[in-house]
Amino acid sequence: MRNGRLIACALFVIAALLVGCSDADPNPPEPTTGDWHGGIEIPGQALQIGVSFSGEGTATIDIPAQKVAGAQLKDVTSNRNEVSFVVADTPGNPTFRGKYDSGSDKISGDFTQAGQSFPLVLERGKIATLARPQEPKPPFPYKSEDVSYRNDEITIAGTLTEPQGRGPFPAIVLISGSGAQDRNEEILGHKPFLLLADTFTRAGYAVLRSDDRGIGGTGGSLDEVSYADLSGDAAAGVRYLRSRPDIDPARVGLFGHSEGGYLAPLVASGPDSGVGFVVLMAGPAVAGSDVLVEQTRLLATVNGASAYEVDTQVRQTTELVALLKAGDLAGAKELARKQNEALPADQRLPADQAGAQITPYLSALVAYDPAPALSALRVPVLAFFGDKDLQVPAVQSEQPMRDHLAADPDAIVHVFPGLNHLMQPAETGRPSEYGSSETTIAPEVLGYVTGWLQQRVPTT
Repeated sequence: MRNGRLIACALFVIAALLVGCSDADPNPPEPTTGDWHGGIEIPGQALQIGVSFSGEGTATIDIPAQKVAGAQLKDVTSNRNEVSFVVADTPGNPTFRGKYDSGSDKISGDFTQAGQSFPLVLERGKIATLARPQEPKPPFPYKSEDVSYRNDEITIAGTLTEPQGRGPFPAIVLISGSGAQDRNEEILGHKPFLLLADTFTRAGYAVLRSDDRGIGGTGGSLDEVSYADLSGDAAAGVRYLRSRPDIDPARVGLFGHSEGGYLAPLVASGPDSGVGFVVLMAGPAVAGSDVLVEQTRLLATVNGASAYEVDTQVRQTTELVALLKAGDLAGAKELARKQNEALPADQRLPADQAGAQITPYLSALVAYDPAPALSALRVPVLAFFGDKDLQVPAVQSEQPMRDHLAADPDAIVHVFPGLNHLMQPAETGRPSEYGSSETTIAPEVLGYVTGWLQQRVPTT
């Protein structure tokens, strides 16, 4: 599961600059006026930002990996000795303080947020746009339609892509990973579900991708949902497709990524689900509590934590998930508050943010055990992992997945070498590498899955 809402706090960016200048000229030009770019040195990778100073006490920031463009900075100060600014409405009071060096013509300092500090050096010039060569661009050789359908009182909005022609077509419902995702499952400038929809539609399949609750055109809120709600949303997509005359109702399947790999089998194993096949990309085969504990250990280790720090973080996560599994949200919030207070002062979250991620939704994720639903599947299943994945580790889920699917007459479990949680080529598997990779999904994965689909669910 992506767990982005728990582990990516440092990716919310804001900056403040302190700039000195020479006394040789009694009224020199403002040295920071214009465009600057640089990288916040978060562990594992620099997060690229661009800052533009107007010279009139205002400035804006661009963060391409987070879809931030021209965001107005507040509390901007600009004089001969310092320039400072803050981006409004961002948790953790992110601030950058540095100095302008006329010799190097650079601004150097430290970016701080939620008690954490990271080096930042800005150089002159605009920030480069993100290279995403796989992102599909129009015109497309297929039909694309914005659609909506309902699950009880919730309206779900999405996009349906279909091959040219009258059909009826085989179809795939895409189910996203944890957290509130848009229909493209956009993360750090990548749009994995847009690429998957384009790939599968070109191969002859209709594809439905939708916004999660509280995102885009979909109603409701993710924080309060249960797994019955989430699986119901996915099942509503299946029913919607099967009701259309241009879709073959006997050939509708599910593709689940990460947490979507929990939900797809849950839907498909239900009575009269109408699901004809299932594809699981980095879908966990063990309980959510086990995934989060192992994820904590692996990420702390790869980010250079000491053995003591790793043990401490694993213990704290274990204590927290035990309360969540028991449904004790109040106790989990109090524990999160105490754990935060035990940190050094410069590492603490603001008091009102400690425990903010403790929700019924997180409790449902932590408590979920996928074994019953996976073991009940009797349709063609493809489950695959990347061996560099630190969020849903293949070493933890591969064998349990094989065991759970053993009674299914047509199930394949495959591990791709060198790929991370998004199926990108990776060096370490750190989530901080996701944005720096130009690859959205490795071509060998797209080819493998498309080949499996064409064998199990031929389009002609």
